[in-house]
Amino acid sequence: MKYRPFGRLDFKVSALGFGSMRLPTKDGAIDEAKATEMFQYAIDNGVNYIDTAYPYHGGQSEAFLGRLLKSGYRDRVKLATKLPSWLVKEPADFDKFLNEQLRRLQVDYLDFYLLHSINRNSWIKLRDLGVREWAEKAISSGRFCYLGFSFHGEYEEFKQIVDEYDWTMCLVQYNYMDVNNQAGMKGVKYAASKGMAVAVMEPLLGGKLAKAPNSVQAIWDSATRKLSPVGWALMWLWNQPEISVVLSGMSTLEQVQQNVAFANESGVGSLSEEELALFDKVRQAYKDLTAIPCTRCGYCMPCPQGIDIPRNFTVYNEALMYGDTKSARGQYEQWKRSHENDPSRPDIRAAQCVQCRTCEDKCPQSIPISEWMPVVHKALGENGPFVRTLK
Repeated sequence: MKYRPFGRLDFKVSALGFGSMRLPTKDGAIDEAKATEMFQYAIDNGVNYIDTAYPYHGGQSEAFLGRLLKSGYRDRVKLATKLPSWLVKEPADFDKFLNEQLRRLQVDYLDFYLLHSINRNSWIKLRDLGVREWAEKAISSGRFCYLGFSFHGEYEEFKQIVDEYDWTMCLVQYNYMDVNNQAGMKGVKYAASKGMAVAVMEPLLGGKLAKAPNSVQAIWDSATRKLSPVGWALMWLWNQPEISVVLSGMSTLEQVQQNVAFANESGVGSLSEEELALFDKVRQAYKDLTAIPCTRCGYCMPCPQGIDIPRNFTVYNEALMYGDTKSARGQYEQWKRSHENDPSRPDIRAAQCVQCRTCEDKCPQSIPISEWMPVVHKALGENGPFVRTLK
């Protein structure tokens, strides 16, 4: 196993970390026999960082890891879990959830405790409830060693959060397709410049990058070195000195074995200039599979009906790019449920379009937005076809 610096800490982390969100299941519960075999193989082969969270597998993930680690593995790994930020209503909830998680995990302390899925609004809520002061007391009492956060938002939000506390680490969604999305490469470099460890989640974009369409696979096949799409995606991350650990949510022993093997071959600067150029070609090949030439500039916003036009177009395009219509439709349905559960939140779906065309004069790409909106809704909301051109 290759090991890498972990920010400013005197600790070397395995290049590969084990994310505990996608463990194998059987009859609705974690298949503990298979999951145990996976973790044992990973740790026995040098993986020393395990990540979980309060809601993973409906709370089963933490409880399972508690049983696993008691069998002699606790001292061989750094353990991270996360505060369910969205459930925090008052300061007393900080202790409530941490104590519950320590009991679930059957440990006296955590190595890393992260504020889960933070953006600007959730950070402000936790900050104003005193999470920074509470964390300092929890660290002093020995219940966890270091505070970090996981992030889903835009770069400016990320920078604000980084600047408002002396964080040890952050966990960001990052892969070769998300260079300019969420925190992006700019955020990764900024956090590292502050001495923070940078852990990466979604290195395969939820598995979307694991199976390449023909046009993308042809680019990978042109390389002298032969790697799978998974191998290329992981190597791209490990090539960057700012990355401390790449978390993989592995579901089978075979995935663990393959990823451990990739990690053993990893290293900063291990990709040649010719190989790095392949990623630019692959990004473009994926983009060529999309239908709507939206750049997410936001000039079309705000919509009088509350529709998030760029997000609708992004979800539609990504369904075409990655061949994953199920996830796209699930996200669209989630937007609907969020509005129904809380009517104060706008219904951001394309279904709300009234063809007023207010947005179209503002679009620098001259997209016929009002014509695309019913097409997007039919595909995402009514299980209709995904088309690449308007009739």
